[in-house]
Amino acid sequence: MEKTINIRNKRASHEYFLIQEFTAGIQLTGTEIKSIRDGTASIADAYCTFTGGELFVRAMHIAEYSFGTHYNHEPKRDRKLLLTKRELKKLLVKVKERGFTIIPVLLFINEKGLAKVTIALARGKHSYDKRETLKQKDHKREMERG
Repeated sequence: MEKTINIRNKRASHEYFLIQEFTAGIQLTGTEIKSIRDGTASIADAYCTFTGGELFVRAMHIAEYSFGTHYNHEPKRDRKLLLTKRELKKLLVKVKERGFTIIPVLLFINEKGLAKVTIALARGKHSYDKRETLKQKDHKREMERG
């Protein structure tokens, strides 16, 4: 009985315009991957930053593993993202431009059993943009109904 794990950042599309998406691996410890497989992770407040030419995801909460001993992990530690040099360079150039940020959109387990995160290059929305998006969503829902 295979259970698929798809942890979404539902606020991301409301708060940001998602420009371009990348899929990256995450460097995790043993108890962290077990907690993700249990579905006890949250990427709602997470964001990505560059430190020393490497990309890290910050404020991603992975709950402590219930059967972990003194080897358990910190729930909100910084985790390294694994991308190619070309992708890292492209992201670094864009982030240096004003208004761009990198946010995680989806945390999932692939068919090989590895944890992956989909990150998006994003630009923040203003309040009037958010209202316009909600109007379009409501209009689309009304059209589908009748």
